[in-house]
Amino acid sequence: MYFVFSKVLLFLITPFWWICFLLIMALFSKRPKLKKRLFITSLAVFLIFSSPLLLRLFARCWNYPPNYVNGKYSCAIVLGGFASEKSDGSGYFNPACDRFIEGTELKTTGTVSHILISSGNSGLRPDGFREADWVKKELLKFNVPDTAILIEHGSRNTFENAEFSKKILTIKHLSPPYLLVTGAFHMRRAMHIFKKAGIPVIPYPSEYSAVYDGLSIGDLIPQPEILSGWNIYTKEVIGYIVSVLK
Repeated sequence: MYFVFSKVLLFLITPFWWICFLLIMALFSKRPKLKKRLFITSLAVFLIFSSPLLLRLFARCWNYPPNYVNGKYSCAIVLGGFASEKSDGSGYFNPACDRFIEGTELKTTGTVSHILISSGNSGLRPDGFREADWVKKELLKFNVPDTAILIEHGSRNTFENAEFSKKILTIKHLSPPYLLVTGAFHMRRAMHIFKKAGIPVIPYPSEYSAVYDGLSIGDLIPQPEILSGWNIYTKEVIGYIVSVLK
């Protein structure tokens, strides 16, 4: 029940739905002053969260900075979310596939001896597709030895990523610390959850999005598609707060 509730809640807590809620309240309000204020507020929220500059500045502050590691490590823990399911039940790499590239590079260059893919199926009505199982097949295509690939395919969120990964690492007797590979936007929350679970990890962020690379005229013009860019960040901020309080 908690899992379903969290999925619905995170879906609704985005700027797009804030604007929709304000507009609906304005349409149904019978008080002229309140109606006007609600319309003005919805417009203000739209202008703020459709600003490319604001999104890029926030991303610059929130995204975990790049980390360049030295030495050898026993395992890279790669969190899922970079492969999706096709209609025929097979998989494909989605825009988050930089996690796969970074994890594979860590293994093929000898930085880590093992690579652990942690991801099951986070759908509300999951079928037989498990991301980690599909990713293992892809790793084998890159000549990564079967014995070096660890699979955790039961997790549905970051809390379960940490919980289930810890069990595998303990069984395999792999010595810490481990490299944690996930999106730069997700790293703060993931680091907190893994450390809270007692797993010593070193951040190895990937997949940088909405990077601020200087001011341009286009950054000052509201763009409706920017609203969707806030989805991952509102989810991460709320998720981080929940992980601290849990």
